[in-house]
Amino acid sequence: MHRTVVHLNDADPTKIQAVLQNVTNLYTALGPDLQVELVAHGPGIAVATEPVGELLPGLLEAGLQVRVCQNTLTARGLTPDRIHPQATVVPSGMAHLVIRQSEGWSYLHP
Repeated sequence: MHRTVVHLNDADPTKIQAVLQNVTNLYTALGPDLQVELVAHGPGIAVATEPVGELLPGLLEAGLQVRVCQNTLTARGLTPDRIHPQATVVPSGMAHLVIRQSEGWSYLHP
């Protein structure tokens, strides 16, 4: 099993689409032997709070897990009910990245 954590901290729709395309390419190359978590914090939470195009639903169906930083939600006055229903809130996006890397997950920041 290949486990990869993808770091997203940019709200630019072009950047979000590029990151989602990178994840799509990973699933194409590695198939069912891939587990991906997309960790969004700061401006990157737009991936879970704004319409981001057609790639996200297919990726969620393929198994992508989206993690959203609670610290960012709090700083922006947002509650978890404002994020995509399939996204999960983690206490700290940065801490989650550190934890996953210490567990041996590959780290990507496209």
